[in-house]
Amino acid sequence: MASIKDVAAEAGVSVATVSRVLNDHPSVSAEARARVMAAVETLGYRPNAVARSLRTDQTHTLGLVISDVMNPYFTELARSVEEEARALGYSVIIGNADERPELQDHHVRNLLDRRIDGLLVSPTDGGSPLMLDAVRAGTPMVFVDRWIPGVDVPVVRADGRAAVRDLVAHLYGLGHRRLAIIAGPAATTTGRERVEVFREALAEHGLPLPDAYIGQGDFQAESGRRVMEGFLDLSEPPQVVFAADNLMALGALDAVRARGMRVPQDVGLAAFDDIPWFVHTDPPITAVAQPTGELGRAAVRALVDRIEGRPPQSVTLPARLVVRLSCGEEHAQNRSTS
Repeated sequence: MASIKDVAAEAGVSVATVSRVLNDHPSVSAEARARVMAAVETLGYRPNAVARSLRTDQTHTLGLVISDVMNPYFTELARSVEEEARALGYSVIIGNADERPELQDHHVRNLLDRRIDGLLVSPTDGGSPLMLDAVRAGTPMVFVDRWIPGVDVPVVRADGRAAVRDLVAHLYGLGHRRLAIIAGPAATTTGRERVEVFREALAEHGLPLPDAYIGQGDFQAESGRRVMEGFLDLSEPPQVVFAADNLMALGALDAVRARGMRVPQDVGLAAFDDIPWFVHTDPPITAVAQPTGELGRAAVRALVDRIEGRPPQSVTLPARLVVRLSCGEEHAQNRSTS
């Protein structure tokens, strides 16, 4: 059976070059890649991943535990993680926590048992003992999107503060004064942070955030539907509802339509986490967009740095406001030009 040294000799390149080609690393020239692949075909070489991991004590495999695979934001995040990992010579095993801490820990345990080289996690809660034990044991780990406060792990995330302030200023400029929020779970950093930022942004314009205008959701569509129904039942319902993630926004939109009401004529709607679907809804939804692909790629690079002995860096990237037509923008524009 041919070895990697045989392939290198046949192709006239180093063993390291063969390894980079087989791991799809982008640093190899097209000419060298073609020679290596021709040698692989000629010799019938098949790399033995199990044997390689036993020799090197590395599997070149990363674990990724995401909060909800049904959420388009996390789907895009997982795709960018897989693409960047493959470019750096790593494979990825993905676990879907479905926003459930016990399922998150199930996936973390299984991934650690598989001897992954490092772990990317978007935590569903604020203090999983299993993850804390893994950190203390020296498992290379990076938090992405969400994090556990006080845990010494690099965090790759978007900062939505400026974008949320821009959103509130935008809504204020449209004449809206009664603004409500469908919040994410308080056990998550993103759930707490988005409510705090929204409250602070309202205060900058002298607007309150009454308890009646804070609805507790769970980052899933059904909670958005339930909270929006509650808002619409109020004697003085909000003029605009800000959903703290995209699935809750879609649930809220369903609730409005189920009552025969319209967005934005009867109630405006905005969302955190822009998704491609939002341009196709009627009306298109105004949203805060995170640089999802960049976050996934940066998280992989930080984790690989940690695995390969380089100092990893936390990364914070800015989110941005994308203005569409779900908060009365078209009406305001027509009014200003009439």
